[in-house]
Amino acid sequence: MTIAESLLPEFDREMSTTRRLLERVPEDTFAWKPHEKSMSMGDLATHVSNLPSWGSVTLTASEFDLATSHVSQAASRAELLARFDRNVADTRGALVGKADPELMTQWTLKRGDQKLFSMPKIAVWRTFMMNHVIHHRGQLSVYLRLNNVAVPAIYGPSADEAPNF
Repeated sequence: MTIAESLLPEFDREMSTTRRLLERVPEDTFAWKPHEKSMSMGDLATHVSNLPSWGSVTLTASEFDLATSHVSQAASRAELLARFDRNVADTRGALVGKADPELMTQWTLKRGDQKLFSMPKIAVWRTFMMNHVIHHRGQLSVYLRLNNVAVPAIYGPSADEAPNF
């Protein structure tokens, strides 16, 4: 089994779980923030919908420059889901058939002339994309809870889906 083949089941499961969470983001709470220093619900949900694109960026290029990147906030839940679905499909497609040696090549994140980090693509995939999605998905689940939106099961039943668990 290749590394790519071993990553696919986890990717599929985590993205399915993430999509279920994005499906519950209420459009009338996009401006809501739990704290003045926090991202708004809409900004956080947009970030979560965009993060899977980092997988294809990592797998198809040797570097990325944050100075050239800007993502505008999604205007609706439908737009969030469309972005997310496109990004997941692109990343899954970039991973399928990827040879192990390709996943070991270096990838660099920059901001203009500043090199932020350089790691093997497989490490970037796990930390900068997968763990990053999972981290912000956790934040988004708290945002939903604070807005009395039922939280879906993530790694087991949620209090909303199995209250007596």
